[in-house]
Amino acid sequence: MSAPTADSARASLEALRAEIAKAVVGQDPAVTGLVVALLCRGHVLLEGVPGVAKTLLVRALAASLQLKTKRVQFTPDLMPGDVTGSLVYDARTAEFSFRPGPVFTNLLLADEINRTPPKTQASLLEAMEERQVTIDGTPRPLPDPFLVAATQNPVEYEGTYPLPEAQLDRFLLKLVLPLPDRESEIDVITRHAEGFDPRDLNAAGLRPAAGPEDLEAARAAVAKTAVSPEVTGYIVDICRATRESPSLVLGVSPRGATALLATSRAWAWLTGRDYVIPDDVKALALPTLRHRVQLRPEAEMEGVTADSVITSILARVPVPR
Repeated sequence: MSAPTADSARASLEALRAEIAKAVVGQDPAVTGLVVALLCRGHVLLEGVPGVAKTLLVRALAASLQLKTKRVQFTPDLMPGDVTGSLVYDARTAEFSFRPGPVFTNLLLADEINRTPPKTQASLLEAMEERQVTIDGTPRPLPDPFLVAATQNPVEYEGTYPLPEAQLDRFLLKLVLPLPDRESEIDVITRHAEGFDPRDLNAAGLRPAAGPEDLEAARAAVAKTAVSPEVTGYIVDICRATRESPSLVLGVSPRGATALLATSRAWAWLTGRDYVIPDDVKALALPTLRHRVQLRPEAEMEGVTADSVITSILARVPVPR
């Protein structure tokens, strides 16, 4: 069997959205965001109130891509070894053997990541950045592809440990999952009335639409997507404008600018082009940058949001012609 071409890989990833829609209603931007993150080898922070299908979305993506997935419920008593794995003493051989933790998978759903203390949050840092886990001085590589989809609830703050800026910056995208509109919610309730079980995706008719080889071909094509010096300058100008905004105490770092370049490339390729245009940058600016800026307390009290600051910067920065 021959390796998939760039065009066939794009078609498979387009079919992926339709496949996931069999299980998840009305969250197309989040589905697209997760695909972009996989193409860029990045990680995703999913924010939304309970019950908007964050867990179901990740499970449906894994099933449609033939990838392994595991879920970890982050709690205040979760230890780093519960995520990464640990050495276990075997009395028969009188030796220690490594027992892999749930991080050894393709898609890791880190549920309510802000409910666990910083020490356990930090245990994910090496895995996310280096794609390996070091136990007792021995590095152990993680499978490829590897994506962490971490969820957090925006309305509960009691008993939570907000992610520090250094760790937020490790996430390629922050996707906000809104409550569904009336028609979508009627669709969800009707499906459940007709017997839809979110725990049984096979019964929902979900079938693999693409595989790891399609993902590899797509990544290779994204890496060849052309970026003109003008568009590169546009990305830099947007990021530099955040550092000068009076509403922000922390602007976007060069790592954030690199992330915006990567996501814009992936989006350009997904929409059928082999070059990036300013509209691609605009389309991905909010999910790529909103978690990399920090509002001044006085701006926050006035109702200013990270999204509104970035939107105003996009309206102000000159677009290359």
